[in-house]
Amino acid sequence: MSYVGPEFDPSQPPRRRIGRPLAVAVAALVPTCLAGWLVYQATSEPDGNEPARSLPASSSPSADRSMPSEAGPPSPSKSDKGQEKDKGKGEDGKGDGNDSSTKPPTRRPAADGPLKGKVVVVDPGHNTGNFRHTAEINRQVDIGTNRKECDTTGTSTNDGYTEATFTLDVARRLRTLLEKQGATVKFTQDGDRPWGPCVDERARIGNEARADAVVSIHADGSGAGNRGYHVILPAKVKGGAADTSPIVAPSRELGERIAGKFVSATGSAPSNYVGGGTGLDVRSDLGGLNLSTVPKVFIECGNMRDAKDAALLKSAEWRQKAARGISEGIDGFLRG
Repeated sequence: MSYVGPEFDPSQPPRRRIGRPLAVAVAALVPTCLAGWLVYQATSEPDGNEPARSLPASSSPSADRSMPSEAGPPSPSKSDKGQEKDKGKGEDGKGDGNDSSTKPPTRRPAADGPLKGKVVVVDPGHNTGNFRHTAEINRQVDIGTNRKECDTTGTSTNDGYTEATFTLDVARRLRTLLEKQGATVKFTQDGDRPWGPCVDERARIGNEARADAVVSIHADGSGAGNRGYHVILPAKVKGGAADTSPIVAPSRELGERIAGKFVSATGSAPSNYVGGGTGLDVRSDLGGLNLSTVPKVFIECGNMRDAKDAALLKSAEWRQKAARGISEGIDGFLRG
């Protein structure tokens, strides 16, 4: 439907003189009413019966995707910088730049399942931010028998896929599997702190959680040609704050079950350079084991410096198999 404006004046038959002032008045009112209507349309708020009108939204950058890149550790984000400013305090009351009180996001209650009521602490080895905090991770901490560096950067494949990125990915996959079984799963770090934690704190997190099992996930950095996985068990150690006597036997059972399920889930062979083909290694120099008071093992899932093992470690499909093998080993240990 077209609008006939005030300038439109078609020929009209003669009218009586009395009607002409009225026509002029109507013609004058038309543009005024039109202008008012346009102003109303542009400024009125929408009600429940008509659609809202708004100016076109300006384009904005896409949402930040903060998942770690497989090409290497991510660049510091604004949130990382904010965390660095929010310095935590150690037992001596001094800030160390790493907020030990940081808690992972609240998670939904554990599902019903055979592991309901069981607590599993998963320790993703290292931290993608460690390389930016060398002074902090190089400081010495007490591991019971002696002192050792707080943490390390971990290793990487020859093309830059980091151990810390690998361990966090496998840990998250493992958490999903365990939670489906009803377990309560806690992390030592979930990419939610700028570095660390130190090895003594990693042990303390498992102890304070009164975990039924703790697994620390790693990948090795040995020479090319050295292949396969191995599970590290705590040796019998007593000295200072360390006393592994109560956990040696249950930790061995946990490690043996994980080793057996890992080989069947992944198809990877036990290490050809550690453990004499058993896939098991006993060590007394790891603070995360020495200071533990609950059953705990480490698993080196493969060698990142060997091209064939590295190809497996970089495969998302293989990492899911690795998580399944570890989960099934934990399940077997907890259910007896």
